[in-house]
Amino acid sequence: MEYFVEKDSIVRQIWGKGDTILFIFAGASAEFALNRAVDWLYFTGRLPANPLGRLFSTVSYARKIVFSEQEDAHRAIDSIAAIHAAVEQKRGKRIPDWAYRDVLFMLIDYSIRAFEVFERELSLAEKEETFGVFRRVGERMEIPKLPQNFKEWEKMREEHLENDLYNGNFTKDLYRQYRKHLGIFRYSLLIEAQKLISPQKVKFLLGFNRDSLLSPVLVMYKSSRIIKADRLLRALILPSDYKKEIAELDVRSEEQ
Repeated sequence: MEYFVEKDSIVRQIWGKGDTILFIFAGASAEFALNRAVDWLYFTGRLPANPLGRLFSTVSYARKIVFSEQEDAHRAIDSIAAIHAAVEQKRGKRIPDWAYRDVLFMLIDYSIRAFEVFERELSLAEKEETFGVFRRVGERMEIPKLPQNFKEWEKMREEHLENDLYNGNFTKDLYRQYRKHLGIFRYSLLIEAQKLISPQKVKFLLGFNRDSLLSPVLVMYKSSRIIKADRLLRALILPSDYKKEIAELDVRSEEQ
């Protein structure tokens, strides 16, 4: 049986842990809000109406690809491409190629950052492996001008952070939606998580001018995993409407 990602891959370790998933979610929610192509997500109305559901959906697709057999993963990727093509047809214009690359680059970057926050520093080989998995996703989607290797990706990623991010009206509105859907307490936790994981450019554009208050809390949170209290903490962090999604965060790691 051939899988899209080998069972012993570091990418399965990353996407099989609920903690890292939550921080990938946090980082993506910050950068999505700043992306110059965020108007595409507003075009359908789904992002402002349900920002958490939209981001959980993105995470769900990524995890399905990571843990599926080759053919099932390809079908999932093709489904993503078809959904975007339908939106393009409805709007009468194409999503910019750079916007597709930006989302792919986010998945690579925050996969690495989230794992390093909770577990350990990744080796260069493990980072290259992470890059390679998501590059294959991009190839299947026929995204043009993808970087050929991890070093080239690092350069392109920096260029993206400098050129493709902007704090505009959509950014401000999306953060209002985050606060509305999360409530003040959970919204505050999201902001602190974003401060901890976001690249410097993202933090600068969002006005994050101090260190995250979560840094000392992480030590206690990691200890909670030993007594299985981390799932209770996640339930406190995320709204009750997402009980099913919260319960499934570690399902994949248990299946490995």
